[in-house]
Amino acid sequence: MKHRIMVVDDHAIVLHGLKELINAEPDLTVALEAASAEEAMGVLEKDRPDLLITDISLPGLSGLDLIKKVQQVWPGLPSLVLSMHDEMVHGERAFRVGAKGYLVKQEATEKVITAIRKILAGEVYLPDRLQSMLLNNVRGRNERRPASVLSNLTDREFEIFRLIGHGMGASEIATKLNRSVKTVEAHRANLKQKLGLRNALELNRFAANWADREQY
Repeated sequence: MKHRIMVVDDHAIVLHGLKELINAEPDLTVALEAASAEEAMGVLEKDRPDLLITDISLPGLSGLDLIKKVQQVWPGLPSLVLSMHDEMVHGERAFRVGAKGYLVKQEATEKVITAIRKILAGEVYLPDRLQSMLLNNVRGRNERRPASVLSNLTDREFEIFRLIGHGMGASEIATKLNRSVKTVEAHRANLKQKLGLRNALELNRFAANWADREQY
């Protein structure tokens, strides 16, 4: 019997490429797919795969938010994260929300089948650099400057940063996240301080530039 995989990605070319790679394996098949976290949750209500593969950057909720929700409702469903950004940016955050593997999209062609098989076998898939970073964190040897300033953000700060990058104002973000505008503004102030930005314009520009890069 083939292991059933679900792929969540809003880029048709990426989705097509992953399906071809996975379906070429005799014991694997892409049985389910979705283009957003919200759509994925609806699909999962009706049918569940053996493994979930999701991009981080999705319209609406992020792939990390999707994994959080999946872990709350179906804690036994393992997930593999794909990202355009290297593992030093989002890797630790992905494992913190419950992912079992992390893979950079540029390396997916060579490593996705290996990652899938390891996770289906009950193991985790850790890129070498991420494994070294996590070991250093555990051992308390964290004197190095983080590879990305974004790695210093909390999950909530990162989500607000992502929504700012997609052009949302404080009131829109507050509505989407079910938080007060005052709370969102406090997070924006923390973001400016942590990212070394002087004002709201610089924060908006920095987040928008990041969001543009995230999409490609």
